[in-house]
Amino acid sequence: MIKGVIFDLDGTLLDTISDIGDSVNAMLEDYGYKTHSYAEYKLLVGHGFKDLVKKSLPAKCSFDIEDEALNKFVYYYSQNYLNNSYPYEGIVAMLKSLSEKGIKLAINSNKDDEYVKKLAKIRLEGIEFIDVYGHVEGIEKKPDPTLALKILNKMDLDPNEAAYIGDSNTDIKTGQNAGMITIGVDWGFRGAKELEDCGADHIAYKPEDIIKIVQESL
Repeated sequence: MIKGVIFDLDGTLLDTISDIGDSVNAMLEDYGYKTHSYAEYKLLVGHGFKDLVKKSLPAKCSFDIEDEALNKFVYYYSQNYLNNSYPYEGIVAMLKSLSEKGIKLAINSNKDDEYVKKLAKIRLEGIEFIDVYGHVEGIEKKPDPTLALKILNKMDLDPNEAAYIGDSNTDIKTGQNAGMITIGVDWGFRGAKELEDCGADHIAYKPEDIIKIVQESL
């Protein structure tokens, strides 16, 4: 029985890829490096800002610039993060429906905590979340289940009473590591095959599918 759900943010609730990509590309252009397409960034994101910047820089560049490059990216992202980042179609209605059914909601992302909280507050205004977490220094990032388990404790739920929902293998592994039911979303950055290959319990092809999966568990 699913009584609570923990969502990934980027690629699951919000389409953020253009604001992320534009910010990394602005940093790369400052150095005269080759930029990347949004499709390429969909494969590079998911493990936090520092990992994204490292993967985006050319292999030949000096690692001495990584911290500087990260700071440049964060500056550009602070200017861009609300430009084109919005909920996918049907997301807000789905969240409201789950909340009305008494399902507890939360967010757990590898994006820096500051921006996860800002985006959730602004772009998902009116949705009541039990907790919203991004990457917090000193706590391992997903697929480590530490924050997921912390959220479950606040929800007062056992792992088998909750679902972890995301668009990548990192999310599915996080849910599995926490002992939760896992739901992969096909509309995000990675697609159904990656989710199926890593053993997601369910695949949602549209937000309404999440409601159906939850209802069938009641």
